[in-house]
Amino acid sequence: METTLQNSKTLHLYRAKGLELFYKKGYFDTSLKEICSSLSISEKAFMDTFISKEDFFISIIQNLILQNTLNLLIEPVSYKQSPFPLILDRVQIELDEAMNSTTDNGFILANFISEFNTKNPRVNKYLADILKIWEINLISLLRKGQLDGYVKREVDCLGAANHIISSYIGTRTLMVEGNSRLLADQYIQQLRYYFYSISSSYGK
Repeated sequence: METTLQNSKTLHLYRAKGLELFYKKGYFDTSLKEICSSLSISEKAFMDTFISKEDFFISIIQNLILQNTLNLLIEPVSYKQSPFPLILDRVQIELDEAMNSTTDNGFILANFISEFNTKNPRVNKYLADILKIWEINLISLLRKGQLDGYVKREVDCLGAANHIISSYIGTRTLMVEGNSRLLADQYIQQLRYYFYSISSSYGK
């Protein structure tokens, strides 16, 4: 049992260091030699553990990038509650965390989806599936909001979810180079206006 725990901790450390390297340099610009140097292991030991650079990255997707995106998800509630403050609060928390990071290079998931687009269908499917989880979560919240009387009946929940996601990704991308505080505040303000426009009178 102790050996299993030690191995688990070691693998988590390897993945965390690997993600840091890929996030900073990009997957295709990071060599196997650089990865092994960062992990302080030989290339043979790396191959024995992860088989390939691609499989190593997929293990990072399944563990760390998935968890990073799950932070944006909102637990459904059984009672009537407007989805808008819940979404705003969750997004604000993630934006604040990004602003306080000294190594922010944008939204991790979106960065890698963009990098792998048309280059590696296997990896891109793993990434797209994670994005789909976020989309489904938002759709569920908005549809429940419609049933509870907070969201206008005519609102296309899929379209609204994609609007929230795409505008968030765009803001996170701009925050890397621009005034992150101003951009974050502007995004939250515009998101409030958007939510107001799709709210029913009952939810105002």
